[in-house]
Amino acid sequence: MSKAYAVLSINDDLPIRTDRPVHSGKVRSVYWLTKEDSARLITERGYDVDANAELAIMVISDRLSAFECLWHFEGDVRGIPGKGAALNAVSNHWFKLFKEKGLADSHIVDVPHPLVWIVQKARPIMIEAICRQYITGSMWRSYAKGEREFCGIAMPEGLGKDQKLPELLITPSTKGILKGLPGVPEQDDVNITRKNISDNFTAFNFNREEDIAQYEKLLAEGFNVISDALAEIDQIFVDTKFEFGYVTDKSGQQKLIYMDEVGTPDSSRIWDGPEYRAGKIVENSKEGFRQLLLSHFPDPDILLNKDRMDERYALACDNALPAEVMNQVSDTYVGLAEKIIGEKLPRSENPKAEIIDVLDRELGLIDKS
Repeated sequence: MSKAYAVLSINDDLPIRTDRPVHSGKVRSVYWLTKEDSARLITERGYDVDANAELAIMVISDRLSAFECLWHFEGDVRGIPGKGAALNAVSNHWFKLFKEKGLADSHIVDVPHPLVWIVQKARPIMIEAICRQYITGSMWRSYAKGEREFCGIAMPEGLGKDQKLPELLITPSTKGILKGLPGVPEQDDVNITRKNISDNFTAFNFNREEDIAQYEKLLAEGFNVISDALAEIDQIFVDTKFEFGYVTDKSGQQKLIYMDEVGTPDSSRIWDGPEYRAGKIVENSKEGFRQLLLSHFPDPDILLNKDRMDERYALACDNALPAEVMNQVSDTYVGLAEKIIGEKLPRSENPKAEIIDVLDRELGLIDKS
């Protein structure tokens, strides 16, 4: 591994000034700023947010999560070279394009470093919104078994594996556990229908029932903007996940925005166009790594069966994957990102030191006590 592509595996130990615990997810860590620092940055840097908005520093790592586990590689390398910078760069590119085309803003208010976002706190819509342009993956497996209704949408007969669908499908699922909603199981990430949402729009955190149509419009528009741009570099946007939330802008108005990451190899399936036309699926996203894991281990049911989670965690913990797998995944992420943004990704010999320096020198956010 090149020294110039150091892996950032631990991202929850930075000396950023905060008066709350650091929230560390599978890939990103979030440091909520103090009220004083939030107010100061909003004034000093002129962010288009409410004067009382809460801001956070979101630091992405190079960790690789799949099947709800974190994976590591030979030499105790606990991440993928360039992955974090690739994800941020791709999301930044799409968010900028959305804004240019008048779609909606995102939760990001500043990008002081390739691995860092400054974000404003949003009230999330409790839906993971999946858009699908092709029938593949779990949807194909269910269709092949005879299922013809997905999230309340009737599917036609005669579809083939990996075929383009007659129209873009929105197949939402729950984000978190919602209790007491008729017809909605009390568990995370279960499929729901449009009627489930409209019947319980306040439980899903919508301000008004009419906002459901706005969320669906932003879903379809966002998908199509990314799909069209990927087609220009001969890549196929197969399916993806969007998340939304509400924020208050400078004028005091609440608005619906895009949240989390969009159109990345982590949140989407992306296929190589020439290979697809030749009858072969080549994944330019995390799906390729998932498929590799399924073929790498002798008992893939461990990775698919949620009743075997203890075995799955042990599998990920006890098995260092080959370095060539790490390099292959790195090439996928970095290669796709550089195609999308049209330039080389920034590289760092010491990302953690760089981040601390930028947050100290430019933003005055490092705790020196």
